[in-house]
Amino acid sequence: MIIDQLKSKLNQNQPLFIGEDTAFRSAVLIPLVQVNGEWHILFEVRSLKMRKQPGDISFPGGKIDQTDKTPLDAALRETHEELGVDPSTIKVIGELSPFVVSPSFVVYPFVATLDFPQLHSYNKHEVEDIFTVPINYLINYEPYLHEVSIEAKPSPDFPFHKIMNGDKYQWRMRTMEEWFYDYDKYTIWGLTARILKYFIERLK
Repeated sequence: MIIDQLKSKLNQNQPLFIGEDTAFRSAVLIPLVQVNGEWHILFEVRSLKMRKQPGDISFPGGKIDQTDKTPLDAALRETHEELGVDPSTIKVIGELSPFVVSPSFVVYPFVATLDFPQLHSYNKHEVEDIFTVPINYLINYEPYLHEVSIEAKPSPDFPFHKIMNGDKYQWRMRTMEEWFYDYDKYTIWGLTARILKYFIERLK
């Protein structure tokens, strides 16, 4: 009986990974636009007035709200809010694998084409500027890597007495990859660069 119940439960839809249902979930759009007959990727420069990561380069997107039925709904809504693009004019090409930044943070990327001439009144409260980079440039560009070491730091009330070796426990150091793309006066790095790199590798 227990095995039959377990089999039934495991055959039902499950989260993509353990913790997805409680993670901070966001969605982004990789916008493809035509500039002088050549395909480019459009990027945003986050407003300098933003509380988080002002001036950083990003794709349009943001947190998945309760009103969003799917991650794609969130990506389209955020693109509309940030760039003023009518969602009905966005042609979605496909979805990339989710980027699991950590068990508590996941990003769902989508690829779509936009009508570039529409972009004349983006949201100045969220977007400082926009620019495009030719896809051919990115395909031939070699991004460079820097590593960031992340050390575990237990909270003061951590129950060391419950674990083997107590406060002498050897926590594992984690290394995070940070990729960088330079174009003109812009440097693309962080989550945007990681997703961009994955997308370009798929193209190659």
